[in-house]
Amino acid sequence: MNLVKITAGGFNFIARLEEKEAPQTCAAFKKLLPFKNKIIHVRWSGEAVWVPLGDFKLGVGYENPTSHPAKGEILLYPGDISETEIFIPYGGAFFSSKIGQLAGNHFLTIIEGNENLGKLGQIVLWQGAQDILVEDYSAAEIH
Repeated sequence: MNLVKITAGGFNFIARLEEKEAPQTCAAFKKLLPFKNKIIHVRWSGEAVWVPLGDFKLGVGYENPTSHPAKGEILLYPGDISETEIFIPYGGAFFSSKIGQLAGNHFLTIIEGNENLGKLGQIVLWQGAQDILVEDYSAAEIH
């Protein structure tokens, strides 16, 4: 499996696991599937939504890190100086927290549905937290 289906705010997205560039992060995340949580709008990072994971640790360090993800390049911040989180940019974003710039592991890239990311961001901004489900794409197609 190298594709996942993401369902959030009434939209469906297909994302590619970046297994070559972030193998440990992808392997750890796949163990969490299906992953259900809430997304909320970011506070310091621009046009993005995030899944706060608090003290949860995936047991991975930094790999393929960036502070400047493009639209649809999903990051996992493994926790260190700030809480663990998943970061999903829908437009211009600079990954940071109240303590300053962060770098997260680019481990997923949305390859279908990018045209709806901005709409998702606006829903989260104006309507609040939304459910998110990430599941194995092949398993999602069976349902």
